[in-house]
Amino acid sequence: MACLLASSSNIGSTMFFLTRQRNQRSWICCLFLVIYLTSLPVSAKRDGLREVTDGTWEEILTGEWMIEFYAPWCPACQQLQPAWKEFADWGEDMGVNIAKVDVTEQPGLSGRFIITSLPTIYHCKDGVFRKYQGARTKDDFLSFVDEQKWRAVEPISSWFGPSSFLMNSMSALFKLSMFIRRCHNYMTEQLGIPVWGSYVIFGLATLFSGLALGLLLVFIADFAFPSRRFSSSDYYQKKQTMEQARLIQRQEDEHEADGEEDDDEEEEEDDQDDVWRRRRRGSPEGHPEPRGQGFSDEALRKRVVANREEVDDDDEEDA
Repeated sequence: MACLLASSSNIGSTMFFLTRQRNQRSWICCLFLVIYLTSLPVSAKRDGLREVTDGTWEEILTGEWMIEFYAPWCPACQQLQPAWKEFADWGEDMGVNIAKVDVTEQPGLSGRFIITSLPTIYHCKDGVFRKYQGARTKDDFLSFVDEQKWRAVEPISSWFGPSSFLMNSMSALFKLSMFIRRCHNYMTEQLGIPVWGSYVIFGLATLFSGLALGLLLVFIADFAFPSRRFSSSDYYQKKQTMEQARLIQRQEDEHEADGEEDDDEEEEEDDQDDVWRRRRRGSPEGHPEPRGQGFSDEALRKRVVANREEVDDDDEEDA
């Protein structure tokens, strides 16, 4: 009898121990299940807010998006972050993609969207962009999307759209400026080059790059649009023929001018001879002609000396 009581007590203690282990396992399973379920909303919140970069920005051209442009150092952006995260939790339920862009890390997007103030919020619907100008609370964001208040906002012109040629150029310019700034910081902080030395290096680089680009454009223009005048095979032959004809014409003009000068000198000498003959013989009234007759004193003096020599020669022959 005592053996039966001992065995029954052992069986009861064993059953109690097994039941206790089962309860502990169930409680542990329930605890893990609760932890798993509570972690699901947290992961959903993290996935609700997307990050847009220079490499993925074209994704916003399809679907509906609300995009915030911010900077970590901006106080207004820091105040907006809680409301923007709460708004992002509703994005999946409303079918809207909520995203943010850090302009300090993505300078190309800053130039592409012409960000002049922070924070800046854009609404995009199938590639059509509108700038949000309303209040910046979660309820205002929800009503703006749910009630389609964005339809009352004038869209951005296609000329200034993010995918236009102009905005692509602005994006490249902003990227270049950020690259130059990083190079400047590297040279001044890491290499120890003075600030003025960095400016000189960038100035020389700009000068030589401009010269190289100018020469390249000249070569391209000559290759694409060659000059017809220089490309013709008989250009230099025609040029030489024209130069020879011009030289011959110039020589003929010089000969004609020399001939005219000789004729003028002969006519002048004949006129002077006639005048002095009349002076020697006298005028028809018996008086000598008045001095001058349009000749200079030097010419008259020479003519008088010549006439005297002729008179002397005539007297010697008579003698």
